[in-house]
Amino acid sequence: MVPLIEAVDVSKRFAGGLGRESTLALAGLSLAIHAETPSIIAVVGESGSGKTTLARLLLGLADPTGGQVRYRGGDLRKLRRDERLAFRRDVQAVFQDPYGVYNPFYRVDHVLATPVRRFRLAASRAQAKELIGETLRVVGLQPEEILGRFPHQLSGGQRQRVMVARALLLKPKLIVADEPVSMVDASLRATILGSLRRLTDEHGISILYITHDLATAYQVSDTILVLYRAHVAEAGAVERVVKAPQHPYTQLLITSIPRAHAARDWLMQKDDARRAAPVVTAAEGCCFADRCPLATPDCLGAPPALYRTEPRRAVACVQFRHHPALPAGDLGEVLSMQTPRRSS
Repeated sequence: MVPLIEAVDVSKRFAGGLGRESTLALAGLSLAIHAETPSIIAVVGESGSGKTTLARLLLGLADPTGGQVRYRGGDLRKLRRDERLAFRRDVQAVFQDPYGVYNPFYRVDHVLATPVRRFRLAASRAQAKELIGETLRVVGLQPEEILGRFPHQLSGGQRQRVMVARALLLKPKLIVADEPVSMVDASLRATILGSLRRLTDEHGISILYITHDLATAYQVSDTILVLYRAHVAEAGAVERVVKAPQHPYTQLLITSIPRAHAARDWLMQKDDARRAAPVVTAAEGCCFADRCPLATPDCLGAPPALYRTEPRRAVACVQFRHHPALPAGDLGEVLSMQTPRRSS
């Protein structure tokens, strides 16, 4: 099957200014997303790890420095006008800021009516109104409470769910959601994440869920991709990666999640993982070696390959070099949905 979206050894480097060196934002990543097997892929990592860069490359908002992004087998940068229109319908985005995406001079109806008109989704105004109302109800909003208002008259959660509804109007195959709940109250996150989960389970829409929050990634996703300094650290089924992480960076992320211990003195908590590294990284070695408590001189020779430690897991760490390496670092089989999602 030809993937809906495919990244083939994609990398992105930003040029430096005033004599500074360029910055590597994403390094040689390959993955494929198929429309026939809808799932939620979480992309996690700290700030600057390359999460948003990956999203922009897949959306066609930035061009890769190396490699290629393909839509249904064709180079995304060379699509014909009709192919690009089909791409815009098949691949939609939900961005982080639930207010910045709106024009404050327009009522929220405008952001919903524009795609209906642009893609000719309705034959009349009455049909368009009915379609918009039905889509709002899918994401848990009542049309009579939303339509006719300006963006500032809605809560952050309502604004974000309107953007999910806007994407859903086009019946896309993939939604790229870049930190969709990071700027809303904790009480609203479950509602928005529940809406995203239903889009996959009930409407067959795949979602690339970008977040720095491992807890929500575990809650909503099927598979997970862990990035660190532009490189893939670990990838696989979310249940296995979160409950039994193998890469030292993933282990550090998991142990960094606060646990509710009333007697624990958080201010005196020591970060032993950061200070335990016995070696200093080399530019051509593992990018995590300077923070890794398990680092050895072998980590400094070359960037580690992605080793397939389990049928649905790959880890970029030399301690697993006795396992087979993924060909060309292709994460397609590791991230593919071959088993039903775990029960919540």
